[in-house]
Amino acid sequence: MTPDRVHFVGSIALDSADDVFRTCGRTLGRRLKRLPDGEPAGRRLWVSWQIPLLRASPYLKPLSPDPQLMVPLEIAPGVNPQDIRFGELGYCREARISYQDFCAARERGDVAEGVKFQVSLPTPFAVISAFVRGDGMFPVLAVYEAAMIREAQAICDAIPHGDLAIQWDVCLEMVAWDGQPSIVPPMPNTEQVLIPPLAKLCDAIPGDVEVGIHLCYGDFDAKHFIEPVDAGKMVGLANAIAAAVERPLAWMHMPVPIERDDDEFFAPLAELALDPGTEVYLGLVHEDGAEATNSRIAAASRYLQDFGIATECGIARQRTVEQVEKLIRIHAEASVEPSDH
Repeated sequence: MTPDRVHFVGSIALDSADDVFRTCGRTLGRRLKRLPDGEPAGRRLWVSWQIPLLRASPYLKPLSPDPQLMVPLEIAPGVNPQDIRFGELGYCREARISYQDFCAARERGDVAEGVKFQVSLPTPFAVISAFVRGDGMFPVLAVYEAAMIREAQAICDAIPHGDLAIQWDVCLEMVAWDGQPSIVPPMPNTEQVLIPPLAKLCDAIPGDVEVGIHLCYGDFDAKHFIEPVDAGKMVGLANAIAAAVERPLAWMHMPVPIERDDDEFFAPLAELALDPGTEVYLGLVHEDGAEATNSRIAAASRYLQDFGIATECGIARQRTVEQVEKLIRIHAEASVEPSDH
C-alpha cells in the first residue's frame, strides 16, 4: 500500500509557526488531516517548558541545597497539599495565538481546507512525575491534572470545534507500560495506575472535538529512552486506552525505530482492537530516505491494512531546519494525495 495520510506529532524545528504551516501545508496538501504549530520557542523542550511555572510556585521548593537549581522539586515545608493550586499553564494562550496564524495560512491557501488545527498536550503524569519527587508527587499531580483539564477545555472554548484537534502525548506512561529498565522506575499495578487518568483526559474533551493519542518512547536528544522490542506493548496500551474511553478516538500514533523493517516488529499490529473510525499513524519516517521508509511501510502493510505515516516523535530537538525540511519531503515522497471519493 501507499499511504495517503500524514501526521505530525507536535514539534517541528522550523523558524516559526508561519513556516510550519506554509512548508508542511504546501508540501503535503490534503495528505494532512491536522497540523500543529510546530511548538516554537520554549515549547520545543516539551514538558521542560513547564519548569519555570513549577519553580515559581510557592507550594514547591528545589530538593537540591542549591536554590538556583530548577529541578527536582518537592512540596515546600509547612504546605498542606490541599492548599496547592495552579492557574494558567500557558497552553491555551499559545494555542489562541497560533490559531490566528493557522487561519491566516489557510486564507492564503498554504493550508488546505478541511485541515484541523492540532494542539498537542503532555499528560499531567509526564510533567509532574518528571520534576516532583517524594510522597508529595501524587497530591501535586492531582492538582496539576485538574489545571491541565481546565487548560484543554479553555482551548476548546477559544477555538471553533470544527477546526480543532487535541492530541495527548503519552510518553512516560508508555515507557512504564513497556516495563524495560529505563528512567521510569518500576510501577506496580500499571494498568490501574495509568489507564483511568488517560481515559479521564480524553473524556474531558467535548465530543465534537477530535482527540488523538501519540504513544512515545521519548525523544531525548532525538533518541528514544528505550527502544521497543516490537509493537506489542504499544498495541496493548492502545487497546487498553481505546477500551477505557467513552468517546471516539480520532487517531492513534505509534513509533517505529529506524532499523526495524522486520516481521517480528510489526506482527503485533494484527492485534490492534480500535474502533473502525480511529486512524492509525506509524512513526516510520526517518532521515534515511523514502526508499527505506517504503521498506518499513511494506513490512507494516503485511499486518495492518490501512495507516498513515509520521515520524516517531517530534522533529525539533537536535535537528536543523535542513534536516526537518528533508523529513517533510520524505513524507511526501512516501505517500500520495488522497483520492476524492
